[in-house]
Amino acid sequence: MRELQEKEAGDYISQARRQFHFESNQRTCNLTVLSMLPSLKEAIVSQLDSEILTALLKSKPANKLEIWEDLKIISFTRSIVAVYSTCMLVVLLRVQLNIIGGYLYLDNSVNNNTATLAPPEVQQQYLSSIQHLLGNGLTEMMTVVKRAVQNSLGGMSLKQSLSLLELEQQLGWIRAEVESSSERPLPGYMLADEENTLADQACGLTENDIMTIRLLNETRDMLDSPDFTTVLNTCLNRGFSRLLDNLAEFFRPPPCNSAPSSAADSLSAVSLPLAKIIPIVNGQINAICSETPSHFVQDLLMNDHVKEFSANVYEVFSMPQELQK
Repeated sequence: MRELQEKEAGDYISQARRQFHFESNQRTCNLTVLSMLPSLKEAIVSQLDSEILTALLKSKPANKLEIWEDLKIISFTRSIVAVYSTCMLVVLLRVQLNIIGGYLYLDNSVNNNTATLAPPEVQQQYLSSIQHLLGNGLTEMMTVVKRAVQNSLGGMSLKQSLSLLELEQQLGWIRAEVESSSERPLPGYMLADEENTLADQACGLTENDIMTIRLLNETRDMLDSPDFTTVLNTCLNRGFSRLLDNLAEFFRPPPCNSAPSSAADSLSAVSLPLAKIIPIVNGQINAICSETPSHFVQDLLMNDHVKEFSANVYEVFSMPQELQK
């Protein structure tokens, strides 16, 4: 009886320690996302620089219409890219830090007599792979999004008025084209291709390199899973919904008007010319990639699907029997 009680007490303490470690790891995930948003925003703005165009417009140039057309495409592209890349950053870091977190838990509690599963050098090398999303992955995504924006809005006159409902339809069409693109599925923008990783190490693999490649391959397996696809889509749906909520602030009917009879009416009650919508859309990147917790980022970090998925990843990688398999 005493042995059984001691075993139960030991299991309880172990479970409590694991739970505490997991929760601490989630706080680290959240802080890491917030700390990386300024770099993400800078990367987007430097490649899709609308400020140059707005400055040119103030100088009353002869090719004013042409500049407005460029501004139209860039404004929508950068806000849409900001939604995609912020959602990707949140879910990718959740996967990576919970894989590392699981291994660290084993290193600290179970694995005392064997080789360390995730030494600091390997952690650093592995987590530096996030730079692909801020670099080449982001550039590739911009190309695909920009083409979709051009196809959707390129021929639309600046004088044409759009309601919030019509704007939502345009965003839906752009999303459909981006997400069905034959160039690569969305997870392909998050991690470099496996061949590239191996090519970088072609001069000879150290033990740490081999461990890092194993971690990256485990991450790719996670990114290819149906659960990951579901969680990313949930985040994207929430992200674009929040973007529309932000835009809705500018489509409010005048107070003197009687209230619309339904939600659908309210979405089409007010229309704005595209020329007025462009500056509004252009400024959305400041709300999306905000290092101070904005509603946009909070929605993603506190999402129940993201939390549940994080727990599942941590569970898999913090169980010794899974490691043995």
